[in-house]
Amino acid sequence: MSASGAGPELPRRLALRDDDAVTAPLIRKLERFGAVSAEDREILTRLCVPVDPVGPRTEIAREGERPDSVFVLVEGMACRYKLRADGTRQILAYLVPGDFCDLDIGLLDRRDHAIASLSACRIARMDPVPLGDLVSQQPRLVTTLRRANLVDDATLREWLVNLGSRSAIERIAHLFLELLMRLRAVGLARGDGYDLPVSQLDLADTTGLSTVHVNRTLQELKRQGLIELRSRILMIRNVQRLTSLAGFDPRYLSLSSTALR
Repeated sequence: MSASGAGPELPRRLALRDDDAVTAPLIRKLERFGAVSAEDREILTRLCVPVDPVGPRTEIAREGERPDSVFVLVEGMACRYKLRADGTRQILAYLVPGDFCDLDIGLLDRRDHAIASLSACRIARMDPVPLGDLVSQQPRLVTTLRRANLVDDATLREWLVNLGSRSAIERIAHLFLELLMRLRAVGLARGDGYDLPVSQLDLADTTGLSTVHVNRTLQELKRQGLIELRSRILMIRNVQRLTSLAGFDPRYLSLSSTALR
C-alpha cells in the first residue's frame, strides 16, 4: 500500500496472540526459501521451546562466551553488535521475529559478537545438538535453513555498502526500507509502517553517523514528507520516493521489487 498523501493512520503495536505464533514468523520466513511440510513445522515447534521473556535493552549473548544454544527471536527486536575498547559500539545487524541468532554458532568455541534486545522480546533457545541431527534426518529443511542464512550474509554485505558508499540520508532510508521488507515478509508490518524500538543513538551506531547528524537526517526525511516517526513507530509515507532516494533493491533479501508495492 502506498503511503503518499495523508496516508493511513500509524499502525497499532502488534503482539503474538497464541502458541502457534511462536513459530509463525520463522515458518513464514522459511517458506520464501523452500516448502515447509507439516513434519517440518512440528520439528520446528519442538525445537523452539522453551520460550523465554527478555526485557528491553538486555544482553542476550555476550561476546567471547562459549555458545551453548542457538537463539530464535520469537517476538520483539534485537541487535548484534561489537564494543570497542573505548566503549563505542557498532551495531552489525537488526534481528526481527523469525531470525536465527547464528544458526551454526555451535561450530565455534567463542562468540565473536554480542546480542542484545532493543524492545521487550521473547526468544527460543535451541540445543545445537538436535539442530545438527537435522542434517541427516531432515536434509531438505536444513537446506531451507541454510538458504535463509545466506540472506543474512547478503544483508551484511549490503550494510557494508551502506557504510562505505551511501550518504547519510541514503543510509537511513535504506535501513528503514530493509526493515519494512523484512517485517512484511513475516507478517509483522502494518501497511507501510512498523514498530521501530531504536533510539537516535542506535541509528548512529548502525550507520556510522553522529547523533546530531542522525537527528538532522530524520528531520529532513520528515520535511520531505517521506516518513513519520513518533512513539517508536515508523510510518513510511511514500515508499516509491524513499526507494528512489535510497537506491533500494530488495533482491539481496530474496524478495522481488513487487514486495515494495
